Amino acid sequence: MLEKRDFYINGQWVKPAQANDFTVINPSNEEPCAIISLGGQADTDAAVAAARAAFEPWRQTPLAERIALVEKLADIYEARNDEMGEAISLEMGAPISMAKTAQAGTGSFHIRNFLQALKDFQFEHPLGEHSPDTRIIHEPIGVCGLITPWNWPMNQVTLKAVPALAVGCTMVLKPSEIAPLSSLLFAEMVHEAGFPAGVFNLVNGDGPGVGTQLSGHSDVDMISFTGSARAGALISKNAADTIKRVSLELGGKGANVIFADADEKAVVRGVRHCFNNTGQSCNAPTRMLVERSLYDQAVETAVAIAADTQVAAASLEGKHIGPVVSEAQFNKIQGLIEKGISEGARLVAGGPGRPEGLEKGYYVRPTVFADVNNDMTIAREEIFGPVLSIMPFDSEEEAIRIANDTPYGLTNYVQTQDPQKANRLARRLRSGMVEMNGQPRGPGAPFGGYKQSGNGREAGVWGIEDFLEVKAVSGWSN
Repeated sequence: MLEKRDFYINGQWVKPAQANDFTVINPSNEEPCAIISLGGQADTDAAVAAARAAFEPWRQTPLAERIALVEKLADIYEARNDEMGEAISLEMGAPISMAKTAQAGTGSFHIRNFLQALKDFQFEHPLGEHSPDTRIIHEPIGVCGLITPWNWPMNQVTLKAVPALAVGCTMVLKPSEIAPLSSLLFAEMVHEAGFPAGVFNLVNGDGPGVGTQLSGHSDVDMISFTGSARAGALISKNAADTIKRVSLELGGKGANVIFADADEKAVVRGVRHCFNNTGQSCNAPTRMLVERSLYDQAVETAVAIAADTQVAAASLEGKHIGPVVSEAQFNKIQGLIEKGISEGARLVAGGPGRPEGLEKGYYVRPTVFADVNNDMTIAREEIFGPVLSIMPFDSEEEAIRIANDTPYGLTNYVQTQDPQKANRLARRLRSGMVEMNGQPRGPGAPFGGYKQSGNGREAGVWGIEDFLEVKAVSGWSN
């Protein structure tokens, strides 16, 4: 079993101020796989103090030097990609093939995209031709507390840490205590790249502990958080007394609107996307809205795909899905499946319990409900498991109404071969992102949502701007 009790503070691996062991569980077999420490106030204070002391010299470091260090980090990350994939697979249950490609690959993808965006970013520029002596300056916001989740660990760590590093911020990272191994490895990479001491710090801990200490800390200028809407609200309230910036990327309940004229792979694509990462993605299309004339066929297709979706241990190679991350998550999903049955949704695939032959591990049966309505709990709450809800609609207006009838607004999906219809839907759906006909968003496109899905944007230029203050200076001499 791995022993990873130390924190990374001020350029060194240090022991916690007070011992507080926490066991990391391998979700594939429910066995302990690592021991970490949960930090306390003294650890948080030490990390924040290191970041505060490092801020002024780091922000004055020339941009070219900061970018060169990020480029070195990218090279190191890519060289250790498989090692990262193995850590992610062990800690949160992503199948090893996916962990080494999609999961670990998001890290290098985002680092390289930020490097590209930085090349064209104007940190200083005139206000405009009408006022050339007014200068607009973009400056790093300061010390950032980065609180990241377990479901896509490196996706979220790199979306936060890399732009913050590049623009001149310093930071304290608190990864999820459930899946901390990948972030500890990332800290090793930062150290190997040669970032100055105190610029990047890592303290493990839970939300009520280190998370609360960071969000309320008077020397932390910004919190960037990814996680549940409930936790996001608590962080915002705790941060309010210090008037710090709070950037939130929260949950989702994406609608996948499939019209009768959709391409023949639309339903298959939607079901597989819902089940990807064992359903543990905030942008998963978990509500499938199908035009009435296609509805019965879509349900049959979804049942077939669910039956074809293999579930197995994360350590095995292949295209199966793995376990969900924890016992708590498993129990939550089981309760919501039971809720769907009791509220009258028609269970057409999967259901409660583990898949046959998997008696140990947090495995969930790929589950499909038909005849769901938007008042049911499974249509309102984020399940975060391989559970799909299908509901019919009769008109474009009805589809828009159902899709928007949710407290969330992260990602919606549209499937139609009518370009004008697709564009109409894209404009009217109340979400930060809309993906149409299986076409992914381009590299550097902003990621974030409306309503209870959060209030920030990550990736590309928007991800850089998130960590900057804007200063206006009059009387500038050119």
